[in-house]
Amino acid sequence: MIIALIDNGSLEAAAHLRLRALASGLSDQTDAPVHAVSWKHSDRVPAASLDGKPGETLAPFVRRHVATGERSFLFVPFFISPQGAIGSALRRDLELLRRETGGFDFNFTTGLSDSGALAPIIAERVREVSPATAPDTPIVLVDHGGPSSASAGLRDQVATEAAALLHRPVHPCSMEGDHPPLLADLLSAPGFAHREVIVAQLFLSPGRHAGPGGDIEGICHSSPARCHRTALVGDHPRAAAILSTAIRRALSSTIN
Repeated sequence: MIIALIDNGSLEAAAHLRLRALASGLSDQTDAPVHAVSWKHSDRVPAASLDGKPGETLAPFVRRHVATGERSFLFVPFFISPQGAIGSALRRDLELLRRETGGFDFNFTTGLSDSGALAPIIAERVREVSPATAPDTPIVLVDHGGPSSASAGLRDQVATEAAALLHRPVHPCSMEGDHPPLLADLLSAPGFAHREVIVAQLFLSPGRHAGPGGDIEGICHSSPARCHRTALVGDHPRAAAILSTAIRRALSSTIN
């Protein structure tokens, strides 16, 4: 069985390097090789920015392994919400590849959202920056945003659960998309503008949105609020522990 940790992909080298580092850690924790594969984009990052090794994307990765006789794949979703628009499109692409290549089996492990770990991780990230702020500093939780109501529902659920853990309100918003409020609007609203605000980032990797110089940083800098951004979800130790457990469970059920 071929195991691949899969993300959406990014044109930023830091995001794919982070995926590789996590895949390597999962390999060590599970005693099974785990490949770092992006759905799209990462094969366009210059190899020189990826330690000389080009980024792998889904379609060439699957075709290459099927050509060598592999017919069983286990994908580990490195997404905030595998049930959102990206997850649905990814499954469609796999079905197309299955027909194109003559057939193979694939399954997904459970992801971070399935474990209920997102809110505890967000709460810990907020606590990391809280000592630098006043006790009544507003907290906003920002995700990427998009067309999926499932993703927006998860965003709101994580905010509610994190608020219960922190015993403080957590206001959900998105960077962009069809489910308001948007981060830029919230930071300009009464109660947030001209105040310190903790911006909890519901993002996994340091790509062009949540990485240094990215969209979230730009929105924060151009807002009237004084923002304290948290570290990301994906590099929290709990994330690796949850995914390694998911892999072991999937492998155990396959053997049994």
